[in-house]
Amino acid sequence: MNVGGRFDAFRALAGRRGRVGERVLDALAEERAGTAEASAVWFPAVAEQLGLPHAAGLGPAGYFADLAAPHGRRHVRVCAGTACFAARGGRHLGEVEQELGVVADEASADGEVSLQAVRCLGYCYTGPAALDGDRPCTGVRLAEQLAGRQAPRAPAIPVADGTGDPVLLCGVLAAEPGWQVWPRAVTAGAPEEIHAQVAASGLRGRGGAGFSVAAKWAAVRGQQGAVVVVNGDEGDPGSFADRLLMEEDPDRVLEGLALACLACGAREGVVLVRSEYPRALTRMRQAVDRAYADGHLGARVHGSEATLHVRVAAGAGSYVAGEETALIASLEGGRGCSRARPPYPTDAGLWGAPTVVNNAETLAAVPWIVAHGGAAYARRGVPAQTGTKLVCLSERFARPGCYEVEFGMPLERIVRELGGGLRAGARLAVVQVGGPLGGFLPAGALDVPLTEQDLSERGAALGHAGLVAFDDSVDPVDVLRRVWGFADAESCGACAPCRVGSRRGLRLAASGGPPDPGYGQWMRVMEETSLCAFGRRVPLAVRSLARAYGDRLAGWEA
Repeated sequence: MNVGGRFDAFRALAGRRGRVGERVLDALAEERAGTAEASAVWFPAVAEQLGLPHAAGLGPAGYFADLAAPHGRRHVRVCAGTACFAARGGRHLGEVEQELGVVADEASADGEVSLQAVRCLGYCYTGPAALDGDRPCTGVRLAEQLAGRQAPRAPAIPVADGTGDPVLLCGVLAAEPGWQVWPRAVTAGAPEEIHAQVAASGLRGRGGAGFSVAAKWAAVRGQQGAVVVVNGDEGDPGSFADRLLMEEDPDRVLEGLALACLACGAREGVVLVRSEYPRALTRMRQAVDRAYADGHLGARVHGSEATLHVRVAAGAGSYVAGEETALIASLEGGRGCSRARPPYPTDAGLWGAPTVVNNAETLAAVPWIVAHGGAAYARRGVPAQTGTKLVCLSERFARPGCYEVEFGMPLERIVRELGGGLRAGARLAVVQVGGPLGGFLPAGALDVPLTEQDLSERGAALGHAGLVAFDDSVDPVDVLRRVWGFADAESCGACAPCRVGSRRGLRLAASGGPPDPGYGQWMRVMEETSLCAFGRRVPLAVRSLARAYGDRLAGWEA
């Protein structure tokens, strides 16, 4: 199969056999769950069963964390992400290891228990957290819960509206049902009107890149075989907005997907949910089944000429696989590595088809926009960035949870008024904004509006708008090690600047000494030449952290 002038042998083979690559990750995950053997033992049989060469199983089995990690008969995933680290200074990991009698990323000698350190489980508001199988356990007594001395604790996400008229939380807070706009829209058969309203709204992607939704949709309109993908691979430690929407209001996410498909002329939609969100995966699959039963999906939807089919796929544990080209690669059954652009997914994406990738929060806003008009949405927020955003506050805040706010609200107000400052009278040191590759702001520099431009000017980023608070008991050097550790663990390895730079940065941070003489030079190489935004943003995050802590991280700002 030629994609952008390049021949892709795996796509060609898997495509000839009925896009069998779509079943690779599920088949590997099923086999992984049934054995404690290393992946090298069982992946060849999976590939053979699908009629693919062994290499087709080796790639994903050795790449995705869920497949590569040792699995015992009892498999526990413990969060080592930023918010859970900040909750107790990372002490929970050692406590869990001691209680289970196994170290992270290993299995016990008898194969009974395995422990996998993951980067986020979406319980940032009540961390530290773990999944015992698919059962969540959270809080300061996490190790005791896993040992059976305490009952499992997993409180629901606290939710509140800070706008007075929620767009994204109207279903969660006011129980407004989904699928109210779609029947009228599909029978009217006016995709141009949907596109026009979204264009008028100024809606931009909420997954981090902030690209114009209407422009992305316009790029595939009129092209044959277009596909729309919901990116539910929300991997930023500190963010749980997509998890909230997929678990508590999945119909709204699906309705947004359906409207996007109609506007783009797509007959196929795919929802990708990260494996660390097992409840969200179940709720989305149930919602798809209901949508078919209620006539919202299928052939001749609601008596119209439209046909729309939707399937739900599960991720397998990779942060970079949330980047749109890497996500597409994983949906095809390959390693979730970023691909060079051009071609862009809107020209040649999933199986070479023109593909739009929007995250769950982005699409959840579309039904409101179509119902109330793009102009009404554009009046929300600020002219440079319209609309509303879900902001997630981590466990260190007095009132952690998910808040809907309008763009332009000062970060200081979100932290002090909505979040209530820090719990138990702790003193705020720095706030991480926008995920592990976002940026850090000191406690005295939060007078910044919540917009991409304003945050960027302060060295931070909007990202998924997760706010992780660090109190002054946390050692800045430990935070620095977390940033570099995350970069090293999650780099897909597809390009040398990111792969080598992340490893080098981790070694330097782990040594506890100052950066080497060439530090500034190779950081610039990493920032300017990495294949995707992951590698390009790591140096920016490190520099912002160094600025936020000042003299305590002297030398790391270069």
